[in-house]
Amino acid sequence: MMELISYLGYLLATCLFIFGLKRLGSPNTARQGNIISACGMFIGVLSTFIQTGFEGFQLILIGIIVGAVIGVLAAKLVAMTAMPEMVALLNGFGGGSSLLVAFGAYLVAPQIGAVTAVITVVSIVIGGLTLTGSIVAWAKLAGTISTRPFSFFGQQVLNALILLGLIAAIVIFSMDAMSHITLLYAVIGVALVLGVLSVMAIGGGDMPVVIALLNSYSGIAAAAAGSVIGNVLLIVAGLLVGASGLILTSIMCKAMNRSLANVLFGGFGSVSSSSSQSDKDQGEVNPITADDAYFVLEAARSVVIVPGYGMAVAQAQHSVRELGDILEEHGVNVRYAIHPVAGRMPGHMNVLLAESNVPYEQLFEMDDINPIIDNVDVCLVIGANDVVNPDALEDEASPIYGMPIIEVSRSQTVFVMKRSMNPGFAGIQNPLFFKDNTRMLFGDAKESLQALIGEFKE
Repeated sequence: MMELISYLGYLLATCLFIFGLKRLGSPNTARQGNIISACGMFIGVLSTFIQTGFEGFQLILIGIIVGAVIGVLAAKLVAMTAMPEMVALLNGFGGGSSLLVAFGAYLVAPQIGAVTAVITVVSIVIGGLTLTGSIVAWAKLAGTISTRPFSFFGQQVLNALILLGLIAAIVIFSMDAMSHITLLYAVIGVALVLGVLSVMAIGGGDMPVVIALLNSYSGIAAAAAGSVIGNVLLIVAGLLVGASGLILTSIMCKAMNRSLANVLFGGFGSVSSSSSQSDKDQGEVNPITADDAYFVLEAARSVVIVPGYGMAVAQAQHSVRELGDILEEHGVNVRYAIHPVAGRMPGHMNVLLAESNVPYEQLFEMDDINPIIDNVDVCLVIGANDVVNPDALEDEASPIYGMPIIEVSRSQTVFVMKRSMNPGFAGIQNPLFFKDNTRMLFGDAKESLQALIGEFKE
């Protein structure tokens, strides 16, 4: 009877996971989707307790309390600008948990078959790779280590040899799993090293893709761990995360006009010093003050705001919303153009604008805004760089050539809010800044926006 109740709980939790994931597809329902998914997880944990007869309940309860306290503190204290780093760490924790679950199941099992042995090693390998890879991704996003790709002679050969070694280890382990614990320790160590080498070789400009891929890895590892311990809900939840992560990875790659193999092995971010126009003298920029920008915006009838990571750094999303409201009061048609890889994680700009209550109907995807951008009076670029770089369309030698961008240079006037002329996260200079219809409003984005708001209020 208790087992039946447990499986019914798993079924209900699975339905809640799927429905919650569906609700996460829109900013209008995302909060509800989170709550629904959390309820599903609570029911899943409770069902597992029922299935095991509440064995070890006290110890697990301590873990739940500690985890809940850490989660609440992280939600309250971690700034929105640090969300990419936090997501990267959460991916790593998921991978590490799967590694420990699979390894723990192996240690307590009296005997395991060949299939279970293979799945155990797969879960450990993917979990270990995800753990250390996510830590490296966090360090790159946080600026703790260089965002440029790290590579050395023979690196691809070394990675290939590591993969072949892991395959050989899986075969050997499946033949007699219980007598090869030393081999399993070696597999864990190699998987952790492989995670470091894999992500170190990827440039900072590809971090949104890497985060999505690591998210998928964490789901696959969880599904494999669920198969090892025979937990249906963990398998289903892992497959949902793995599949959604792969879909998101595909969307990110499409947005950058690149294949996944090119992201993983292309070394994007290592820019040649002589091949691209961005390294050549492109003339002088045209700076502008908030006073002058105000007169242009006041006369405009249509404004497109293009947010980037600089908006997040300045925590300027609320000022962006305030300026947008003021422009609308003056009869301006205000829209927000969102590039799929703007920021440092998928959906970064959507999250920030949703936090400041920007109406969802004012958010436009890149493919929707580009066809009408010729008729836009002013494009206001706030801290974005690589996603509006014309080199993606004009310079075949550029590392980002072929990447779809928001084509702000086609609008009548472009205002770029930027602290300095330093290149963006991908390390590439932007010729947009030197175009005749571009004006640079230097300074902190929030302060510049507040200055514009002050001009309108006066």
